[in-house]
Amino acid sequence: MITSHPLMLLALLTLIAPFWGALLSGIDRKLTARAQGRIGPPVIQPLYDTLKLLRKTPIVLNRIQVVYAYLHLAFMVLAFLLLVLGQDGLMFLFVFAFSTLSLVLGGMCVRSPYSRIGSQREILLMVAYEPILILLMIGIYKANGSFLLGSPFVAAKPLLMALPLLFLAFLVVMAIKLQKSPFDIATSHHAHQELVKGLTLEYAGPYLALIEIAHFYEIAILFYFVMLFWASNLAIGFVLACASFFLMVLIDNAFARLTTMWVFRFMWTGALLLALTNILWLYFR
Repeated sequence: MITSHPLMLLALLTLIAPFWGALLSGIDRKLTARAQGRIGPPVIQPLYDTLKLLRKTPIVLNRIQVVYAYLHLAFMVLAFLLLVLGQDGLMFLFVFAFSTLSLVLGGMCVRSPYSRIGSQREILLMVAYEPILILLMIGIYKANGSFLLGSPFVAAKPLLMALPLLFLAFLVVMAIKLQKSPFDIATSHHAHQELVKGLTLEYAGPYLALIEIAHFYEIAILFYFVMLFWASNLAIGFVLACASFFLMVLIDNAFARLTTMWVFRFMWTGALLLALTNILWLYFR
């Protein structure tokens, strides 16, 4: 477990995490390009893009927008630290949600209608997937007797064996957080929707780079969380994370973006039903 390692290792993981997130993002773009018959950008293109944004002249519409960009990144880094330290899962969820709320407020504090619509959609997405994340933490408690995110490392059996349906529901949440079709309704990595970049539309230069870095941390968090489902053997957990990554790429290229209400209904019927069924099975087995 990470808690037994020195602070130097924790600092190293914190520095490496966004680079891993950027690398996964680059591989994603490369695979997507190949699926569409294109060569695609270099795998490290997200790093190039972020460094280029950091060198640009800062341009903002108002100062509070900058504050929310920094808060978004700060809360995301804190969520990452809570996760790798194996701390309380509920606290992790609160901090993770605060990071997204900071991004939403940053989109709402400008007058752009596209940015505000994107923020409204992001709020709707949070209402759709947050119950599943809460049920996931309850499932971890029922399976391991603790809300601590380090408990899967010392559990008698892999978390996936006790939470298979919640794992499937979590994959849907991953698709939303990674901004994959058909769930990329608030913002998107691709210019194929009417909002273009949605709630991040009015960010530019180094402040947009902060949001990109936060997203790299978010990618690292999500795939680290997948590894927790088989934390007793990190090699198997890594294979599980890789399989989930390729599944996300496949979903992104196989489905068209759908409407906001369709996503909400799907999350509160199909995905939530999977999660509730798993929780009931844990209670009555």
